[in-house]
Amino acid sequence: MKLTARGHYSVKALLDLSLQPRFEPTSVKSIAKRQELPAPYLEKLLIEMRRAGLVQSVRGAQGGYKLAREPAQISLGQILEAVGETIEPLARHSPDASLAEDWVTFSLWNQLHKKLVLALYSISLEDLYYDVRSWQAAMGEETSFII
Repeated sequence: MKLTARGHYSVKALLDLSLQPRFEPTSVKSIAKRQELPAPYLEKLLIEMRRAGLVQSVRGAQGGYKLAREPAQISLGQILEAVGETIEPLARHSPDASLAEDWVTFSLWNQLHKKLVLALYSISLEDLYYDVRSWQAAMGEETSFII
């Protein structure tokens, strides 16, 4: 599995929203500036994540986007799924029935795929937040939240 810019930007945006006091709304422009992301593209991703129920949009002068649920209730798998990231073990591979090793390889990759999917849905936004904070502290870095 390779995390594309689409998935990476989505995770960065939601991590940014998780840092807001009381999870208050934040403008796309503010998130884009802090995370060094292109605002128009970020807006499209946030719309997709709103449709998936991960964020809410708030209108008005103090509006923007905010998390729809607590960070512990949003998984990495949900974020990636919301923006169309897919995790395929072997794209439409059909093993050769005459080759035992082909079946073994096919079976192994399918089992690994299932474990990967379970892992992605078990890692929460809260877990990612604490992992990044711990890494930054271990590196002696200020805990700005550009990932």
